[in-house]
Amino acid sequence: MKSNLDSSHLILFIYKRLRIFIIVGFASAFISSAVALLMEEKFQSSVVMFATTQSSIGQQFFEETNSGDILSYGETEDAERLLQLLNSSLVRGKIIKTYNLAKHYDIDINQSGGKTLLQREYNSNVSASLTRYGSIRIAVLDTDPQLAKEIANDLVELTDSLANKLRNERAQLAYELAKQSYEKALNEIQSAEDKLGELHSQGIYDFEAQVEGLTIQYGTAIANNNMKGARTIQNDLDRISKLANEYNELANYLEPAYEQLAILKKRLDLLKVDADTHLPSSLVVDLAEVADKKSKPVRWLIVVVSVLSTLVFTLISLLILDSIKSTEK
Repeated sequence: MKSNLDSSHLILFIYKRLRIFIIVGFASAFISSAVALLMEEKFQSSVVMFATTQSSIGQQFFEETNSGDILSYGETEDAERLLQLLNSSLVRGKIIKTYNLAKHYDIDINQSGGKTLLQREYNSNVSASLTRYGSIRIAVLDTDPQLAKEIANDLVELTDSLANKLRNERAQLAYELAKQSYEKALNEIQSAEDKLGELHSQGIYDFEAQVEGLTIQYGTAIANNNMKGARTIQNDLDRISKLANEYNELANYLEPAYEQLAILKKRLDLLKVDADTHLPSSLVVDLAEVADKKSKPVRWLIVVVSVLSTLVFTLISLLILDSIKSTEK
């Protein structure tokens, strides 16, 4: 019951001062309309894209099994990484420099706080965010619709270029390390082969087979009472025995060394592909186009909000004044 009385009292209060509200409303509508008309019109162009998986390209060609597919859409983490690149200072600085946005926004960067102001203006006009579908939406606002389109599309290319640069630099570093390991293993094998070649020049080709053959010949010479031949064979056995350890070490080293060298070579080829390959870091769904209709300002909304805000403020002010007068009485 009290609520109804309060409502009736408020309606009556407004009715008695209706002329004030009408005057204030018209004045607010006139002023806000003038302000809205003076505001610059801005056009929006946008790009929608999905991040791709950051799989190793080399693995796709050299490995029988792999954990990723270069043709698949990226996960949320891939999109977030790409989003960080889009919002990075490197991309922002490149866009500002390429399109001379300091001049376009009429900002003197040589003045104190000029660079900060330029960055704020850029951030207010250029945005990149994740959508609920896992894609990335780039939106660019500008007074020039053609420029808005060009910046939006260029952001995709710059981000893709930066992503490839970072990936290739990391792969290049890994490739250089793998190359050093491969060349070291290759030199060690070459050294072992040279030493083995020296043993071959001394008549040692297959230690076990040679010892077995000479032992049989030695036994035959003894059986035939050929002591001179037996001594010659014994000398050969003694000479071979002195080189036995070195031969066995080289022979035992080379077989697994060849297998390890093949693994290093495969890894080297894999990293070489990753270091030299440039693949898109995103799948673009919609490229930006020139907007044929302004996005800002929404003048009718500005006028409506301004009028309503002014009327509410006027009502509160009148209620406060009325309360003060009642208290004084």
